[in-house]
Amino acid sequence: MIHWLSAVVGGSLFAIAALAQSPGRGEDAKRMQADDAANPAFLWIKRGEELWSKRHRADAKACADCHGSAEASMKGVAARHPEFVVALGRPLALDQRIDRCRTERQGLAPLGPDDDDLVALTTYVALQSRGLAVAARSDGPLAPFFEDGRRIYETRFGQFNLACVQCHDRLVGERLGGSIIPPALINGYPIYRLDWQGMGSFYKRLRSCMVGVRAEPFDANSAERVALELFLYARETGLKVETPAVRP
Repeated sequence: MIHWLSAVVGGSLFAIAALAQSPGRGEDAKRMQADDAANPAFLWIKRGEELWSKRHRADAKACADCHGSAEASMKGVAARHPEFVVALGRPLALDQRIDRCRTERQGLAPLGPDDDDLVALTTYVALQSRGLAVAARSDGPLAPFFEDGRRIYETRFGQFNLACVQCHDRLVGERLGGSIIPPALINGYPIYRLDWQGMGSFYKRLRSCMVGVRAEPFDANSAERVALELFLYARETGLKVETPAVRP
């Protein structure tokens, strides 16, 4: 596994993570995240817990019928994704894995990445890994996808001709349009953002960023989206899963 511990801005990835915890992130957001009773993401988690045990038809199974208690069976799952799926010959992100299970095992129609039910179920599953170390792999069959993600992260896109690395590594802590540029840490997704007034996936944030640089966003199920998510998550090895994080 590749342990990515160097950063262009002032030291280690852990130093960048510390910057993400600074007052610039928003004191309100930090307080909300630290208190489960005040964290608005738990409204979605409650919905996810209900969906975990829901049979959508009389002859269908619920997630719990196959997987049992999420607290036991899903512990550590989010920390490992995106994960290589042998049957497909490629990795899937956590929300894709959940949606695939729904369609193949429960006979349900696929959901988009912004669907509240998919976000709720993904957040509930990811919650079971909160506090565990990120353990996404970047070796073996995942190695070429990790390198694809690195290439995408360093490629300039859109009319503004910007690459992810330019802002989210080299200019962390600077301001863009009045907002502080955050590091590219995704160990809290799905997250509740105050400016969204709701939950959102990593893909939602990626799409917003690509639109912001006037680039055509990747499709939600594209290889590019998954490769970039794998690269970002795998390089965070050693950080803790924060889901559900709260951000300004």
